[in-house]
Amino acid sequence: MPNYYVGLMSGTSMDGIDAVVVDFSSPLSDETPRLVCAYNHPWPDDVYHQLMASRDLPDEELHLLHDLDIRLGTIFAEATRILLDKAKLNADAVIAIGSHGQTLRHRPDAGRPFSLQIGDAKTLAQQTGIRVISDFRSADIAAGGQGAPLAPAFHAAVFSSENEARGVLNIGGIANLTVLPAGAGNDEHAGVIGFDTGPGNTLMDAWMKKTCGRSFDENGEFARAGQINEALLKRCLSDAYFHAPPAKSTGFELFNMEWLSAQLDQTPDAATLSSADIQATLCELSARSISDAVSRYAENIQHLLVCGGGVHNAHLMANIRSALPECQIESTEICGIHPDWVEAMAFSWLAKRRINNQPGNLPSVTGAETAVMLGQITDF
Repeated sequence: MPNYYVGLMSGTSMDGIDAVVVDFSSPLSDETPRLVCAYNHPWPDDVYHQLMASRDLPDEELHLLHDLDIRLGTIFAEATRILLDKAKLNADAVIAIGSHGQTLRHRPDAGRPFSLQIGDAKTLAQQTGIRVISDFRSADIAAGGQGAPLAPAFHAAVFSSENEARGVLNIGGIANLTVLPAGAGNDEHAGVIGFDTGPGNTLMDAWMKKTCGRSFDENGEFARAGQINEALLKRCLSDAYFHAPPAKSTGFELFNMEWLSAQLDQTPDAATLSSADIQATLCELSARSISDAVSRYAENIQHLLVCGGGVHNAHLMANIRSALPECQIESTEICGIHPDWVEAMAFSWLAKRRINNQPGNLPSVTGAETAVMLGQITDF
């Protein structure tokens, strides 16, 4: 009998809502997901611009975002209905929706740590007629963790190998790395680590919007046209975040245009660099910070599986492969899961864990004091 869950994910890049239907009724294991249907729902232009503007609001003014919270719940519901129509499924066939929401603040190291995602769960539940699991990060933060990354537990369940050590690299707006020792799937706490390595696409995307009026650098062609500036690259890589040990997580709160401007201001002759040179350097920053993290914390892996939007940036992927010549680097599709849908599938899996009263975090990844159940349940 099918065991359907919906997963909804919108990340730092804000390039739409990834929506998936996943069936967990595999005869091999109830942890094994089968992707039934996938759909990317675009953000309405006005909502996208409101979300971008909300990033600049002071923390104390976030209560003003109530209307946007409700509207996002409505848009998530619309994405779910279109997804279910595409999958030819009725709402009553779905056990729960795992909705990550849209992150507006992630401050796990603040005096009062928090991570805020909006997309009202009650609105989503009422408009779909499906139970919703949301607010996945708060419980881990309350247990002393970073609240991120959360996908490594899913990575351990679906990508581990009995015979080889593997890494899973998600390149979204922020890049994160999961390290899976051989046999890690048998025990989710057996040496698994994971953390945000730093910027994935976020700085490159921001620079493209500023200089070219485009939302991203397709295949890395603009970066390919420029020259890496070693002084700027060295300046960027000197940021303390890259040298801090795991557990750690980050976001647009750190790696943004203000951060880039500060690096340019402190780089000699930066004013002489072309826009393409800066893009080339930002691409190499992502590749170098990723490869440095792999070399430092995952030197024994034989296989690096890549997912997220960055897997489609041919120039970025070439730079990563050049920096890690000893490692076999492939898309997660080699394991039967398309790279575009891994994160959304992870939140359907986390929703299933919550419904079954099972912990969803890995303390070895987030730094939490204990494993805890993640997510709040909202009924319609």
